[in-house]
Amino acid sequence: MRDEREPRYPDPKEEDIMAGDRRLSRPDSSLPDWYISDASYRPIPIAWFAAAVLIQAVAVYAVFFVLVDANGWITVGVTGLVSAGIYLWSLERGLASAGSGWRIALAIVLAVQFVLVAMGTSPRL
Repeated sequence: MRDEREPRYPDPKEEDIMAGDRRLSRPDSSLPDWYISDASYRPIPIAWFAAAVLIQAVAVYAVFFVLVDANGWITVGVTGLVSAGIYLWSLERGLASAGSGWRIALAIVLAVQFVLVAMGTSPRL
C-alpha cells in the first residue's frame, strides 16, 4: 500500500510527463517531444531552393518549345520574366528569411539556366 506522503509520479502510459513547459513523454509515444514534436513544421531553405530550380527548369523548357517558332527576343524576354517571377515567388515563400547564401545561390542557378536558354535561342536572334 502506498503512503500518501510519498510523491506521486505520473504514469507515462496514462498521462503526460512534463519538465516545466516541455513534454518529456506522452501516452502515445515513447519519444520525447523535442525529438518528435507535436505538429511542428519548419521548412528548410534547401526545399525552397530545390523547388525553385526544378520549377524554373520545367517552365523555361516549356517556354522554349512553345515559342520555338517565335522571334528569339520574345523567348528570351518571356524566359527572363518567368525566372524573375520564380525568384520573387521563392522569396515570398520564405527564402527571404533564409541566409543570404541561399538567395545568392538561387539567383546564380536561375541566371545560369536563363543563360542556357538564351544561348539556345541565339540562332533566332
